[in-house]
Amino acid sequence: MSGSPAVVAVTLVVIALLAVVLPLLRSGRTRRLFGTPADRATYATLHAASQAAPPLRAGLTAAGAAKAVRHLRALLGTPAVALTDTGQLLAWDGSGDHHGTATVRHGADVLADGRTHVVGPGSVGCPDPDCPIRVAVIAPLTVEDRVVGTVAAYGRTTSVGLVRATTEVARWVSTQLELAELESSRTRLAEAEVRALRAQISPHFVYNSLTAIASFVRTDPERARDLLLEFADFTRYSFRRHGDFTTLAEELRSIDRYLLLERARFGDRLQVTVQVAPEVLPVTVPFLCIQPLVENAVRHGLEGKPGQGRVTIVARDLGQEALISVEDDGAGIDPDAVRRTLAGQPDGDSIGLGNVDERLRQVYGDDYGLTVETAPGAGTKVSMRVPKYRAGVHT
Repeated sequence: MSGSPAVVAVTLVVIALLAVVLPLLRSGRTRRLFGTPADRATYATLHAASQAAPPLRAGLTAAGAAKAVRHLRALLGTPAVALTDTGQLLAWDGSGDHHGTATVRHGADVLADGRTHVVGPGSVGCPDPDCPIRVAVIAPLTVEDRVVGTVAAYGRTTSVGLVRATTEVARWVSTQLELAELESSRTRLAEAEVRALRAQISPHFVYNSLTAIASFVRTDPERARDLLLEFADFTRYSFRRHGDFTTLAEELRSIDRYLLLERARFGDRLQVTVQVAPEVLPVTVPFLCIQPLVENAVRHGLEGKPGQGRVTIVARDLGQEALISVEDDGAGIDPDAVRRTLAGQPDGDSIGLGNVDERLRQVYGDDYGLTVETAPGAGTKVSMRVPKYRAGVHT
């Protein structure tokens, strides 16, 4: 997880506490094991925080605020709590909701200076004698030092304790929003990397494929037609706009089309061996994680090499994981160039290698990057392990 040390530290503490508390809450054992009022108040607070966190992790939206705000009111114990962004009320929970239209105005100073403020009866009070809303404590919500909204605790009176509690709740909510921002940034980065990969592989392949197809237009028009259809199916898959993941079967089907088009160009010079265990075909993999490796193998295995070249694609079942490898018997790559590429330094001879390695590590963790075995004149073998099942990874 990336982010500021404060965000990570707070998150780890909350996760550790929740891991202990939530099973007890679900089992109903807290009253027996933690019988004092202080104990029960502590666990009730943690439970409320655990309920508020998931909707906030989607960002500061009206839908998420509506789900979280009642749990925040349980944390603060006030007659009403409101959540706003910088321009509108997102959610109100509790009494006196007719005050909701003025929440952004009440929090104007907070939005301006990023500090907690107490707003008195002169601004908050109303003529209804039965309304419990007379004052408000309003604290800022911040993401990366930007004020993005407020938490407002409304009630009859205020106190130093309420000011501190509202400020701490606002900090906790800000932590959830920062984590949401980090997740959103990671998603945008992954999407950008896929777009970059498409841009990187497509011109080279498109030009060569169309040239090969054109060579058959007069001599073998039926084959040219079939190749055009394969080319259309391949590009439709490669440039699809939905989903970060696909199945291994779909990825291999697209690779088969790619190799069919490359064989039209290279003829018998390109020899392909595919060995795939049926058990791993449904495994979910990151979109376009194997295609770049196959294109590299074709380029390094054949271009600039006299005679035949062989590309071998293997997918094995390892129980909880699938092992996928792409190997060529071509010219090989300088190991130092491979290390530079995997370290994030682009190398023009290794299309997408660093991109694929980075995306695998983002999805599965650092234990699941690419393994490259190569040396000049000795060919290249690129391998990856992919867990068969991983939470959040699905097509």
